[in-house]
Amino acid sequence: MDLIKEELERYHRNFLLSGIGIEGQKKLKNARVLVIGAGGLGSSVLYYLAAAGVGSLGICDGDEVDLSNLQRQVLHNVQDLGKNKADSAFQKLAALNPNLNLRVFKERLNTENIQAALQDYDLVVEATDSFNSKFLVNDACVLSNKILIRASALAFSGQVMSIKPKVSACYTCLFDAPPKGEMPTSTSVGILGATAGLFGVLEAAEVIKIITEVGEPLFDKLLTCDIRSMDFRKISIKRNPNCRVCGENGIRKLERALYK
Repeated sequence: MDLIKEELERYHRNFLLSGIGIEGQKKLKNARVLVIGAGGLGSSVLYYLAAAGVGSLGICDGDEVDLSNLQRQVLHNVQDLGKNKADSAFQKLAALNPNLNLRVFKERLNTENIQAALQDYDLVVEATDSFNSKFLVNDACVLSNKILIRASALAFSGQVMSIKPKVSACYTCLFDAPPKGEMPTSTSVGILGATAGLFGVLEAAEVIKIITEVGEPLFDKLLTCDIRSMDFRKISIKRNPNCRVCGENGIRKLERALYK
């Protein structure tokens, strides 16, 4: 799909970038990306992908906007309180860039509906704050052979990685299975809004790099940072041939009990 006159002006700064240019912008326009989570991470991901001209964006979130969200979830404001986050995000992104094809998923993803949600998209971004959701999205992307970009952010630190199913290490290669019992969350230990923003921006950058084939994505790498010291570390990781999800004898379907 070619660029229209308005887009030639809107994306001019992208055209100037070595390796992107007009052809790279066309790749962005023709790309289809599903973002799961429109909260702290998802706010940055969605804003920057929409601004960059990713042509088709799926926005998935089953939660409603709460006052305590506004400290970090910059897609939303006080007029959105009580509104579904995906609907709220849709309104902001449509105002920012009306040339996009935006689709809203207001249901919570589970083992029954997630693979249907993934099917129309080339790349998936996991931007949730739930360990069970992170494993569910990872495992569904492996089964559906969808490239996944995922991140976590808590307190002052976070991590981000990209996953090419059956080629690079998946989330389960690193962490094996959803944790049992209580785990620290932003509700219990807090989160600086800028932490979520930073790692959402890094996820958006990974998506753009993968679509335009510019640079080196974080396949088989885990990028971490503690913003108190601004100590960035890029850790090499390897796919586990015995991984219960992406290994040679990995899963063939999603088991509901695993993600509860």
